Amino acid sequence: MLTAHSVDQVRHAEAALMARLPEGELMQRAVAGLTSECVRLLGRVYGARVLVVAGSGDNGGDALYAAARLARRGAAVEAVLLDEARAHAGGLAALRAAGGRVSAAGQWRLGRFAATGAGADLVLDGVVGIGGHGGLRPAAAAVFEQIPSDSVIVAVDLPSGVDADTGEVSGPAVHADVTVTFGTYKPGLLISPGAEHVGDLRFVDIGLAPYLEGAPVLEAFEPADVEALLPMPSAESNKYRRGVVGIAAGSPRYPGAAVLATGSALRSGVGAVRFVGEPEVCDGVLARYPEVLIGDGRVQAWVVGPGIGPDRADRVATALAAEVPVLVDADGLAAVKPLDRSHPTLLTPHAGEASRLLGEPWTVEAIEAHRLAAVRELADRFGCTVLLKGSTTLIADPGRATGGVTGGATDGATGRAAIRVNRTGVPALATAGSGDVLAGLAGGLLAAGLHPLDAASAAAHLHGQAALDVLRAHPGRQLIAGDLVDALTAARPAGPAAESH
Repeated sequence: MLTAHSVDQVRHAEAALMARLPEGELMQRAVAGLTSECVRLLGRVYGARVLVVAGSGDNGGDALYAAARLARRGAAVEAVLLDEARAHAGGLAALRAAGGRVSAAGQWRLGRFAATGAGADLVLDGVVGIGGHGGLRPAAAAVFEQIPSDSVIVAVDLPSGVDADTGEVSGPAVHADVTVTFGTYKPGLLISPGAEHVGDLRFVDIGLAPYLEGAPVLEAFEPADVEALLPMPSAESNKYRRGVVGIAAGSPRYPGAAVLATGSALRSGVGAVRFVGEPEVCDGVLARYPEVLIGDGRVQAWVVGPGIGPDRADRVATALAAEVPVLVDADGLAAVKPLDRSHPTLLTPHAGEASRLLGEPWTVEAIEAHRLAAVRELADRFGCTVLLKGSTTLIADPGRATGGVTGGATDGATGRAAIRVNRTGVPALATAGSGDVLAGLAGGLLAAGLHPLDAASAAAHLHGQAALDVLRAHPGRQLIAGDLVDALTAARPAGPAAESH
């Protein structure tokens, strides 16, 4: 499980570790990892052109020390200081001793770089670290505006202008090609819009883990976590022991939603899928999937909502009255009010549906800009697990929930369950019917007995992995929702993972 911690947790851990190390040792651990990544990116260090944009504080110090190491290996290095009087003294002295040039931001121009008139091969963003708030200040923004698009930008710990705790971006921010983060992941690296500024994410272990107090703020499934949860039949299994999921989806206007949700539910590992709907919709489902059971009967979970239309609150009420877990999606969400169910409930809105559920001041734009706060508000207000779909898919349990069976931890800073983030999503999933596939898959995992937090997390991971499999197998192909159902047959947990050094 990949985990991310808050700025306060990181600060306390750093202080505890530094008290046990020689002065400056912790910074040099970070610098060594950062330098190693820069060497990997440059390939040939000797003669390479390296630009450092350094603010005050330790983030600028990390960048200056790394630049000094590169200069000693033959790189032509220039540092642009945003506030020379407050620049990290040790890092600045090391760079000057290694032969690096230093300029003040107000006087610097790219054409003067290293007296060559050429651009930089690599740019180190050391403007602000995890303590930064708001967008880039004008002086820093002016420097980055001059950097050519072919320069590789490496962010130190996180891109400047991104909020480390939330991923919010409230002004100009660095768009990095690579971000090298230290000690633990920060939530802002994994949550949009900040995640869109990160580029390739690289992790450097500096020995911080034993000193991080409290559980993480954010968790992300890795392939092994999903593999451990997927239902596997045993010698004594029958269709009921494996789970039966009921699908209440589709309508004469949206018959495809029923087919897509049913198809993905069949691929989820359950023993059977039971479908209820209008006769013509049932006929379409049976024509595609003759193994489906039709009509009311025994189920271990319900999926209700995809494509049912806006006026079928009765279907939602019937599902919610059942004494089994229920997933509510799409049109079904219009009928949902704050819940007091004794059985698990999972809501799966996108930003528009979330805005309608929450009302003012939660506009679509506000939800997309403040995704972490929005998913927490949804889970707490409706008293159930919520999967918020979008550029970053987030899953939250309400309040002080204990989390899933995989050990969804209670965040020590807030006392609430850690939020889950999915890292396999791709923009191509923004296509009609994609959400119907996700709903059926997650509902099947609910019927198989998974806690809603785990069912939603595993389904989101596999849903994204299926899309990745299709896109890799068919470069340039337009992804459609039906591709996802077919790909789920072979989709195994093999998603992206940040690398360590």
